[in-house]
Amino acid sequence: MGEFHHSIDSKGRIIIPSKLREVLMDDFIITRGLDGCLFIYPKCEWDNVINKYKELPNTIEKRQFMRIFLSGASTCEFDKQGRINVPNPLVLYAKLEKDCIIIGVDDHLELWSKEIWENFISSNEEAMSSICDKLFSND
Repeated sequence: MGEFHHSIDSKGRIIIPSKLREVLMDDFIITRGLDGCLFIYPKCEWDNVINKYKELPNTIEKRQFMRIFLSGASTCEFDKQGRINVPNPLVLYAKLEKDCIIIGVDDHLELWSKEIWENFISSNEEAMSSICDKLFSND
């Protein structure tokens, strides 16, 4: 969990905070996510996602989603400075230009363009309040 602000350089490299590097360890996957971000999964969680996928019925929706999800997937590793190199197709997909946000979301990380993240937050404030009311109501 948490929100971390970092910059991506012209070669597609971005520092992952040490707190998050410990969670990812040395074996992790980056791929297209939802809502314009990238997902970063520790290998063990990635394996869980793939196993869930295999259990789903063979529908057109499953095939379409997994083609997009898996075609963008790439194994990553850290360099000596704690950076990862985001593949160019993923940089383009997530519109990563300079300022980025890395957030922890339960079993994975998300990598966002700062602009897209801020738009996402502002456009979902009302839904956030509604969900919060339901979660913390005494009913």
